Parts: sequence; structure tokens; C-alpha cells
Amino acid sequence: MPVFKSSFRLRAVLLCSAAGLLPLAPAQAEEAEEAAEIIVTGARPIAESEAAALTVQKNSDSLVTVAASDSVGRLPDQNIAQATGRLPGVAVERDQGQARYISLRGAPNYWTTLSFDGINVVSPEGRDARFDSVPSAIASQIVVSKAVTPDMPGETVSGNVNVVTRSAFDYAGLHFAGKAGMGFAELGERKEYEASAVLSNRFQAGEGEIGVLVSGSFYQRGMITDNFETDWERVSQDQRPGASTRFWAQETENKLYRLTRRNWSVSGRVDWQPDSDNTLSLRSVYSIFTDDEARDNYRFDLDDRQGDLVANAAACETAVNTAPSTTGYGDVCIGNTPLKGTIYGIDIRQRSTLRAFRQSIFTNTLAGDHAFGEGWKLLWLGNHTISKDDRSVIGEANWDSPSTRTLRPTVGYDFTDPGFARLMLYRTLQLSSPTRYQAGDVVTAIDSFTKPLSQLTVLDAIDTTKAWTGKLVLARETGLLGGEATLKLGFQFDQRTKMVDEAQILLNTTAQFTAIGIPTDYSQFSLDQAFLGKVPLGYSFRYFDTEKMRAASNAARANFAFTPNTGNFYDVREQVFAGFLMGTVKYDWGSILGGVRVEHLKNRGIATATVGTVTGLVTAENSQTLAFPSLHVNYNVDDTKKLRMSFNSGAARADYDQMRPNVTVNDANQTISGGNPGVKPERAYGVDAYFEWYIRPQGYLMAGLFYKKVDDVLYRQTRTFGSNALDTGGIDRSGYAFSGITNGGNGRVFGLELAAQLQLEPWTADLGLPDWMGGFGVTANLTLNDSEITKPAIGAVPARKVRLPGTSDVVYNLGAYYEKYGLSLRLQYQKRSTWMDGIADDLTDAGDTYWAADDELDFSARYAINKNVEIYFDASNLLNKPGRRYAEPGNLLTATGTPTPFTDSYTIEWERFGRRYSGGIRVNF
Repeated sequence: MPVFKSSFRLRAVLLCSAAGLLPLAPAQAEEAEEAAEIIVTGARPIAESEAAALTVQKNSDSLVTVAASDSVGRLPDQNIAQATGRLPGVAVERDQGQARYISLRGAPNYWTTLSFDGINVVSPEGRDARFDSVPSAIASQIVVSKAVTPDMPGETVSGNVNVVTRSAFDYAGLHFAGKAGMGFAELGERKEYEASAVLSNRFQAGEGEIGVLVSGSFYQRGMITDNFETDWERVSQDQRPGASTRFWAQETENKLYRLTRRNWSVSGRVDWQPDSDNTLSLRSVYSIFTDDEARDNYRFDLDDRQGDLVANAAACETAVNTAPSTTGYGDVCIGNTPLKGTIYGIDIRQRSTLRAFRQSIFTNTLAGDHAFGEGWKLLWLGNHTISKDDRSVIGEANWDSPSTRTLRPTVGYDFTDPGFARLMLYRTLQLSSPTRYQAGDVVTAIDSFTKPLSQLTVLDAIDTTKAWTGKLVLARETGLLGGEATLKLGFQFDQRTKMVDEAQILLNTTAQFTAIGIPTDYSQFSLDQAFLGKVPLGYSFRYFDTEKMRAASNAARANFAFTPNTGNFYDVREQVFAGFLMGTVKYDWGSILGGVRVEHLKNRGIATATVGTVTGLVTAENSQTLAFPSLHVNYNVDDTKKLRMSFNSGAARADYDQMRPNVTVNDANQTISGGNPGVKPERAYGVDAYFEWYIRPQGYLMAGLFYKKVDDVLYRQTRTFGSNALDTGGIDRSGYAFSGITNGGNGRVFGLELAAQLQLEPWTADLGLPDWMGGFGVTANLTLNDSEITKPAIGAVPARKVRLPGTSDVVYNLGAYYEKYGLSLRLQYQKRSTWMDGIADDLTDAGDTYWAADDELDFSARYAINKNVEIYFDASNLLNKPGRRYAEPGNLLTATGTPTPFTDSYTIEWERFGRRYSGGIRVNF
């Protein structure tokens, strides 16, 4: 079969984007020129796009890993999180089965920053960069920097994911690429659709050249979710022997989703090179993520009548009693245990929720690159970004059981299997004794229980973040210390303002329901449609009618006014004045990159606060200056092997909502809750040592060690307020208990990274193998972590050692591929071990929380019909493993002196999403 070829250029400006704005130093630029024309054959797209990525890695003066655009297309990667997730040291956190957040080398996800073409972009949600809202189709490359350099913002702690957008200068001339496909999700048989297109061309403009590129993408997928959730608590009335290690399910529920998620993007870029010394660039990216969610939520309020149980510390018989005088909640004396038993006459609290989430990022950059004089360069840019997080709820209806216990269900529960919450519903019968009840007939249809409408809520809520960035860098290429040096002096200004606006309509009377025409009987508000999921619920139900919810919402808007949620308002502004000095010196043996970045931070927050009975605006301001030194040494063992060593530093700042001066003061309870504008950044200092081997003619091996020390770890906890800022009316509130974000103890994380990319093609002849076997290749990477932080003492709980949240002990990816004769096949497995989700202050909710190990298997196939047309097939989530979050009280019990080891865990959330399949056509001209 003939080999199809199309060439593209990797420009120096793209190669150096791994490290910052400036072009490569002379020695590095020569290597870039040698790699400037890389031939990508239609028969070997995976291997040769990986080779292009390795070129960027090898030429970088700091530690990076890269995904090239064609490599992104090899797997069903619809967003940046999925595309990045298989790179060494990268772990993902998922929502509804879709990769959302990125963790680098075991660090918390908020230590990872997102940037477009080197400019940090604020996520619609805040500092926790949400990567599923960015389609991978806009990227030419994805460059993951794991070692921070002085030209990166100080908030880059564990690393940065830089999305290098496509440029017309990536291609030789007129270029068009497109993709169209469709598929389905196995669970619920929901459809999915995708399409993308890129069009670019280069035009002569006098002695210079102009490049113009436009692109767009669309992806839609429908989803059904299998789900159960349980909230655990200690029951104060349970004083029987062994109570210290008993945690009861206060509520168990099913959240039954019907989802439609969409990703849109439109981008444009104009590059003008009037001559070889000057380049101007105008870039715009607009991406939208929408989540249309219909959620049927059946909540079983097991602790509804907890007060019926009288505290008693005496031992008792635990034989099963089917006609107790209590509901049975927390009562071991009737034979109930936290994991199995029966609760008599409990409340069903049902919610029917229709949401229309919309998150968007609109970023615009104007940049210039100018060379002048003897070795001088000037780079400048201005950027304006608007991020919006629309959290609006079209309508949420609450349906509640009446107070009469015989109209409520009796629930048999069995939580002994952590992967399955078994429920059995019965009628509740009252015996001759007015305080005793027992289970009647089994009930299958949950909606046969009386549940009148109790409330309808319509919410408009939009968070808007506006960011301005200006950057100026002056560089000089010169001789220094016996080498070829590039010295950089840079200045940067960033201003980010986040504003929250909320208002709602809340209806809860019969007259209000009548005014908008919403039925109070759920059977008239629902559909006669079978459950679309597969998890055994123990009951049948009716989906609510989304069109009737929309009609009720529209009627509520027409007849009632919105009420502002002033308690949730805030306006937080952050200004960062930064300067950096950085030098890169090239030698025959390698390079040294070092420097320091200094940032002066100014924060101002305005929010509504309640002090006693008075509500008003509060303004708080704070400022500080931080320095971030870093040093990177790269040693060329030979022309294929590198040793890299680095020291770097950074600071993770609290999220915007955590810095708001939004507080509520309760004088009766002597408590203050809300934001903390005075919280300090979480400081981190790290060292890295890596060995890289770029095997000829093609291949890659890597081994590395890393260590990071953390000071002033950010915690959400309760502490003494310690300030007189809120003293009014002669009341001293400095001694009140404050609940919010604060700084705690110190910690560390260290680990090992291994990676390999190999293929048989270069060695088939030497090994005496047939030619067809040259199409086989493998990719593999492994990250081992060990983390520990000291959580400060709080109340009766002493200081204790815990894992750093978000850290998995083991993360690895294994991939095998075959590509030859126009056929490309790839199987990819990803595994992430258990990681901590949250640190508990006490045992109120059963302790610290974790996510169980997560693994996923994907398959992709492509076949090149000719040099311009390719067909593809993708299958993802083939293992269909559930996601499970659980509480683990063992560490806290040990810290508080429980005499015996405790290893039980309590499932909080369990979800499964089903396999997905898609196929389509790709064209390239």
C-alpha cells in the first residue's frame, strides 16, 4: 500500500512555549531547525506524532511532557483533561464519568494551572482549573510543565497545562481538516455526536506573510447514571456498648440523572510576520460547556425521628424486634446495626430538579515578538479573559411525606455490600399501642406513597470572572560564563475580579402553586416511563416531566419577582504585580536556567455580612510580597541522554470565594462563619532529578525522583477568630469560633516517575522479524507517591498525620498499538489508586473521605482510505467500573484513643456510567 505524506512545521515559538514566551537560544534553535520539517505518514500517525512531541521535550530547558495534536486524536479524547490524562505523572478526577480535573505527580488539583499560549486562564469555577470545559480540538499541542520557571506565575505550584492553539504557520499553505461522527452510550442507549473543523491559509503581504486560521468544534453526549449515596453520622442517643465505633446512615438516596452535555468551541488566530525580525499575533478562543440535567432524587430520611431513641449506656439484648417503640434508627436493642436493619415510618424527601449549567471562557490575546540590535528581543502581550459559571436552576420541586407515620414507608436497608445499597419498602402499620409500628405489605412503586408538593424553587445564579493581563519581556543573547546565554527581564500585571449574583423565586403555599398551575400530586407531574439505568433500586418510580417543569418555571417568572440572595453576594478583586529575572546559559555539556520571580499581591473583597441583626456591606483588603526562586540544570550525558535537576517554588492561593469577607455572626452561639481574606498562600518548595534517554532512531525512556515540601497548608476548619474587626455595639467578638478556610500545618510529597515509548519498526530487520510486525509499539508510565501532612489539633482531636488530599500512591498508564498499511489500532489502560478527598475535623460524619481506585480501558481504530480520508472507531470506559467515594474513620479513631484497630469504610457515593462507542470520518487536505 502506498505511504501518504503531509508535512507540517514546528515553529520555534511553539517549541519554546513549553518554557515561556521567548524563542529558543541559538544552540536550541539550530536543533529546532533540523526538526522543522517533520514528515507525518498516514501509515504511522501515532509513532510520528509522538516523535514530534519528544522533540519538544528534548529541546526544553525545563521538565515537560507533551501531547501532540495528532496524538490527541488517537483516543476518544473530547477534552483537555482526557487528552492529558495518559501522560507521565498525570492523574484525572472525573465527574459523571468524564475527566474534569488534573493532578500532577500526586499534588492537589488546585496546584495545577491552565493556560492558553502561555497565559494563565481562570476557570469558570475559580482556581480549581476545570479542564473538561476546554475541547481538545482547539489544541495544536498540550505542554505539561512539571518544574516551574521564573517566567511562570507564582500560583503554578505542581505544574502548568499549556494549551498551544493552532496557527496557520503550522501548515505549509492552504489547510483544511475536519471530523464528523456519532455514537451511543450503552447505559440508557443515549446518543452522542461530534464534529470539528480547522481552516487556515498563509498569504504574502509585501515582504512578509500573514497566516489566518479559524476552527470550531462541537460534541454532545446523552447520559444516564446509576447512583446511590449515603450520609453517615454518629448518633448522640446511641450510648450502648461499642457506640464509639458505630456510624449510622442518617440518609440514603438515589440520584437518577438524565443528562445532555455539550462542548462548543470557536477560535481564530491571525499571525503577521512583516519580516524575519517581527511577529504580531491576535488570538481568540471561545469555549462553552453546557450540562442540561434532569435529576430525580429520592431521599430516605432515616434519622427523621432520631429523638425517639432515649440515650442509655447499659448493655441490652440485640434480638430482632419487629414492633419497636422507636423508629429503630440508631437502636441496637431491636437488632438493627449501622449496616443492616429496618426503620419504621420514615420521611421520603423527593426532589425533581431541572438544571441548565453553562460555563464559558472567552480569551483574547494581542502579542508581539521583535528582534533588534545585536541579540536583543522584546516580547509583549495583552490579554482579556471573561469566564462565566452559570449555575441556574430552571426549577426544583420538593415533594415530602406527610407527618402521619402510617402514610410513610417502612424501609429495610442492607449496606453490607459497599458496592450496593439494598432497600426494601413496606407499608407502615400502627399497632394497638399508639407508639408501636410494624412493617406491612411490600411496596414496589414508590410513587404510590403520598408525597404532596411542598416547595418550588427557581434560581438565577451567575459567577463572572474578568481578568486582564499585561506582560513585557526584554531579552538579550550574549556570552556569559563561558557559554551562550539568554537573559530575560520581565514584568507582568494581572487583575482578576470575580463577582457573584444570585436571585431566586421560592414558592411554598397552595395559593402560589395554584397561581402558576403546577400540580401538587406527583402522578400528574410525571411520566409513565421505565427506569433507564441498571442498578437495582428496590423500587420503581416515575421520571418527572421536564416540559411541565419548564412550564411551571415560566409561570413562576411571570407571576412572582426574584428575591436577591444577598448572603451569597461577593466581589473579590486580586491584583498581582510581578517581575522576574531569568537567565539560560548553554554549554556543550547542557544548560543552566535560573532566576527569581517576585510578586506583590493585593486583594480586596466586598461582600454582604450579617452581624447580629444588622446586615450590610463589608470591605476587606490584604497585601503581601512573595519571592519564587528556581534553578534548572540540564546535563547532556551524550546526544541521546539527559540528566535534569531542578529546584523550584510556588504558592497556592485560596480560591476567590474563600477570600471573600462574607461572614455571618451569631452572637447567641458565639460563632462566625464565612470567608477569610487574610488567609496566607500555601507555600511549596520542590526538587527534581530526572534521567531521559531519547533512543535512536525512535523511542523514549525516563526515570525521575521528585520531592516537594509544603508550608501553611490550607484547611477548612474551626478556630478562634482572634480579631476585633467585627466588634460592634460594645460586643467583643475576637474570641468567637470562626469556621472557614485557614492555614494549618506543614507536609511533604515525594515520589518516583517512570516512562517508556518504544516500537518495533526500527529493529524488525535486526531481530529477523517479518516486516508486518514493525507496526507494534508500546507506551507506559508509572508514578509512585508518598505524601504526608500534619493536621493541627482541633478540639478534642490531637494533631495527626494524614495524606495530602488528591494524592494517589500509584498512577500508571499502559498502551499498546499497531499501525501499518494505513491501519492504526490502540488499546489504552489507565489506573489510579485510592486518594483522599477531604480531611475531617472530627467523627461527626464518620471521618476522612476518599475516592476508591479508578481505572479505565479505551480502544481506538483508524483506517486511512487514502491520503485525505480516514475512518475511525472509538470505544471508551470498556471496563465500566463504578466510581466510589467513602468515609474512613480509622485514622481519627486512632488519634482520639480508640483502643482497637478499626478498618471499616462507609460508602458515601457510588456511580456507574456505562460503555460508550462512536465512529465517523476524518478528512485532511
